Amino acid sequence: MEVLKIATAGSVDDGKSTLIGRILYDTKSLTDDKLEAIERSSKQKGFDYLDFSLATDGLVAEREQGITIDVAHIYFSTANKSYIIADTPGHVEYTRNMVTGASTSQAAVILVDARKGVIEQTYRHFFINNLLQVKDIIVAVNKMDLVAFSEDKFTAIKKEILSLAAKSDYKGQHITFIPVSALKGDNVVYKSENTPWYVGKTMLEHLESLNAQDVYEISQARLPIQAVIRPKTEAFHDFRGYAGKLYGGSLSVGDAVTVLPSKTRSKVKEIYFFDKTFQTVERGTSVNITLENDINISRGDLLVKSDELPKEAKQIEAKICWMDVKKLVPGSKYILQHGTQRVLAKIAAIKTVIKTDFSGNDEDTDHLEINAIGRVNLKLAKPLFYDAYADNKANGSFILIDPQSNHTSGVGFIQ
Repeated sequence: MEVLKIATAGSVDDGKSTLIGRILYDTKSLTDDKLEAIERSSKQKGFDYLDFSLATDGLVAEREQGITIDVAHIYFSTANKSYIIADTPGHVEYTRNMVTGASTSQAAVILVDARKGVIEQTYRHFFINNLLQVKDIIVAVNKMDLVAFSEDKFTAIKKEILSLAAKSDYKGQHITFIPVSALKGDNVVYKSENTPWYVGKTMLEHLESLNAQDVYEISQARLPIQAVIRPKTEAFHDFRGYAGKLYGGSLSVGDAVTVLPSKTRSKVKEIYFFDKTFQTVERGTSVNITLENDINISRGDLLVKSDELPKEAKQIEAKICWMDVKKLVPGSKYILQHGTQRVLAKIAAIKTVIKTDFSGNDEDTDHLEINAIGRVNLKLAKPLFYDAYADNKANGSFILIDPQSNHTSGVGFIQ
């Protein structure tokens, strides 16, 4: 069964947690004890309805304040598909959490309060999903019950979002608009009779129709080596396999491959998945391969097809989302982790701070503060073998690690 990863985004009190709780309730994915706890808590608070946000808000502060602070991952399944929902916080001070939650998602749900319409935070949510090049965006116009299910309200919000999308650099996005009431359940799992003017799918129906493999929709095969497999048993005394997850394209027995950074060449001899062998494996598969000749390969190396070599450089330009309270300034040094490889990096220049409302860039700057996004030049201690993020998400992204605190300080997207 395929797995679809979804990120949610929305401003405070737009109803993200309630929407997810509603999906869990209507798909009968809540356990009996969880449902009883929600019913009991809702009654204690004097609500005449079930507070579905309690199904996802796990931190005490989240339940007390009615807001999402940290990223929560929620799992549920239907007969056709399994889902992982990243319930991400919407406030500007938690931008780094939002980027983290959306970075591995294949689709995103952006909530807009039908009463408030598109606000500044909506711009940021839309910008981050564009930055991460999330292909499928569902704009859930929530709380339609509070605007009498007005088609005019829905149409106005749709028009403004489409105007925003026209300013984006990423043109491969598919945007779907759905009028919903998370509290009442309209158009979430079941079709609503309150919106006869809406002829589209419910939210769950739309999610069921999405292709979960789109995140790997790239032609070049990239296999970062996670581990070298040496069983050291009598039956596999001479076995030497190289394990990793294939990002993009495919690999077949007999393919000519190059190992980076050594640039040594060989051919694929065998492809294993557990105890079975395959002639070909497709993108998104975790595999163990053997090569026709013994060459020096270790964790951190990158295996690619010899006719699909990535770029090589000791200087790169990237868009960076800064996650550290310590400002990013030119001259500072960090450990750049790219896949399984680590290399020392120096910040050569901060070119611009990118405004997340699509209003342009601030070029009069010499630093990045926490939650800021900027265009940065980096110098590396040794060559990096990479693709542009637009061509290969896995091989075009990295994180920056503070060598003193060992904290993840930023995430980058190579241009």
